[in-house]
Amino acid sequence: MKATLSLAVAAVMLFLATASRADDYADTVALFKNAGDSAAFFKDCYGYAIFPTVGKGGLVVGAAHGNGRVYVHGVYTGDTSLNQLSVGLQAGGQAYSQVIFFADKRAFDEFTSGDFEFGADANAVAITAAAGATAGTTGASSGASGGMNDATTTGRYYKGMAVFVIVKGGAMAQAAVSGQKFSYTPKS
Repeated sequence: MKATLSLAVAAVMLFLATASRADDYADTVALFKNAGDSAAFFKDCYGYAIFPTVGKGGLVVGAAHGNGRVYVHGVYTGDTSLNQLSVGLQAGGQAYSQVIFFADKRAFDEFTSGDFEFGADANAVAITAAAGATAGTTGASSGASGGMNDATTTGRYYKGMAVFVIVKGGAMAQAAVSGQKFSYTPKS
């Protein structure tokens, strides 16, 4: 029964992650601009990909999905989608927002060249903003605070990219960036 309920919650979260309004992108950018170190990256980055909602769920086998937009110097240039499959110790469901900054044109070109994938060495800074909300990441530091706008974080570029995550809700024992696969479609 619990397994069926967990899978149902995961399916609903994945469905909700695919529906983003235009305002969601602006709201999510504003959220990251007011959350610790991620704000500074907007000033100096070449571009960024923003995902208003990524839904993730699993019970031993997990999946995540989210739709996003890619910007170069603040100009919308195309659409992206994030997919992730994982196997291992995990249980629950979670929704989060994610931004990926590109330090330079090389990093942007790598991300938008087709199917880009984060390997096992990917790092994210988790910005947790609610009591009891936690996010584990692969090898980076994280901060916790009483509100998303007060979050303290430490981030840096790694291989030309920097990733920040803000947990929106849910409870999940695992939240890793590694294994995420992205597709890109230029704006027509």
